[in-house]
Amino acid sequence: MRDHRTWTGRVFIGVSLDGFIARNDGDIDWLTDPPTGRDHARIISSAAAQSWDTFFDSVDHVVMGRGTYEKLLTFGEWPYRSRTVIVLSSELTTEDPRIAVVRGAEEAAELLSTGGARQVYVDGGRVVQDFLRRGLIDELTVCWAPVLIGGGLSLFGDADRDIPLTLLASHTTDVGMVHTTYRVEHGLIED
Repeated sequence: MRDHRTWTGRVFIGVSLDGFIARNDGDIDWLTDPPTGRDHARIISSAAAQSWDTFFDSVDHVVMGRGTYEKLLTFGEWPYRSRTVIVLSSELTTEDPRIAVVRGAEEAAELLSTGGARQVYVDGGRVVQDFLRRGLIDELTVCWAPVLIGGGLSLFGDADRDIPLTLLASHTTDVGMVHTTYRVEHGLIED
């Protein structure tokens, strides 16, 4: 599927140090309201990873799962006003004009290709996992939070093969997040 794409699949996601993107109930308070008052070390890197502002400014389409979409609805203001948003769900029925609902990754990939997508933000644990398995992710920025939550929704889950990555950049933030950007090496993936 990668050889025929005209768009780049990219991930920017926060994760606990033990690999979870949310608690089992979907709560992400540990990410949205990090504790203050800790004196984190600042690490200097030869190249800074993507920050949310630089990443988000560069994407024109967003693909997410139903759970991520429903979580966004609880935040009040819709953050993707100038982006085309595709939600993957086999169950969601909505008249929300801000989104297009598709049933799976293949349908989303087709819609992205016909819709003129160039830089696609892929969000949500299961969607990221599925897009990775299908070779539709080209770049990952993982923002590691300095917290262990002990369980929840896994970012990567079980993989059916190794997915080689090349480190592109890394940096830390004032709240102790470690942002790391990787390129997915499609040519090195063995089936």
